[in-house]
Amino acid sequence: MTEASLSDRVWALFDAGRVDDAIRLLEDGCGAGDADALFMLATWYLSGQGVGRDLGEAAALLRAAVTAGHGDAALMEIALTANGSFGPPDWLRARTLLGEAAQTDDVAARHCALLEAMALNAAGNPAALPTPERLSDTPSVQFYRGLVTAEDCAHIIAVAEPMMEPSFVVDPASGRHMANPVRTSDGTVIGPAREDLVIRAINKKLAAASGTDVLQGETLSVLRYAPGQQYRMHMDAMPSTPNQRIKTMIVYLNDGYAGGETMFEANRLKVAGRIGDVLLFDNVLPDGRADPATRHAGLPVTSGIKRIATRWIRAQPYDPWNYRPGE
Repeated sequence: MTEASLSDRVWALFDAGRVDDAIRLLEDGCGAGDADALFMLATWYLSGQGVGRDLGEAAALLRAAVTAGHGDAALMEIALTANGSFGPPDWLRARTLLGEAAQTDDVAARHCALLEAMALNAAGNPAALPTPERLSDTPSVQFYRGLVTAEDCAHIIAVAEPMMEPSFVVDPASGRHMANPVRTSDGTVIGPAREDLVIRAINKKLAAASGTDVLQGETLSVLRYAPGQQYRMHMDAMPSTPNQRIKTMIVYLNDGYAGGETMFEANRLKVAGRIGDVLLFDNVLPDGRADPATRHAGLPVTSGIKRIATRWIRAQPYDPWNYRPGE
């Protein structure tokens, strides 16, 4: 019989409620220089799984895992270096680390190739942007054609696809997950630990196109709609928050579907984006109040599969590590 892997043994202890024993087993593996143990414990410190969340400890463990030859640890360290989870955002350092990882890791090499195809400056920002079309003044809606390349759209889909799950809300009475009555799609978010440099560069491009700082953006949300699925009329501005969602950017990730237009209720404007197109609209009025004219829907898809990525942009920098629902 094959001996159980370290990960299997750790999770068996964890699931049995023996969290301290699971942590000790991981720490023993770390002491022995086991790359998998170093990476696993690093992710626990990142998420607060079984231990108190400690980004400094996570950073040290990730570096040790990278030194021990763990490829996934290298990619995670690169992402967290670029987006500022371990200190000030450092694109140049992250780009150097990616180049080093690409010498032995095929995934890192593919990321390098995608970045080389982008017109980026030394800080990872777009060197130039196309001029948007103004579709509406009330609400304020602009449209970028082909802002994101087909190759970069495919990358977003590939990163998000393994994490997709049905949209849900929490029932306030029972505390249980229930089907979302407004959004009947499958979705996920590409959080900071998975925000590779290609995703980071795309987020920087969206920030530049919206005239905002990349730190104001929430984590990139990716949605997948099958025939009959939709996002019913709603507003993206939040009812009560000290850091409002002031803008929304929708990236259309694919072609080959029918229906699914984005429609604004106030003026019946319908937008049917093609792959790489980006829709930008303001969620608030000049005085900062939510703009009721921004009520919009993702109409039902009638055939094919529709995929989009949404970046909600806040009034002030947004910390994805300390997010609480409703804020």
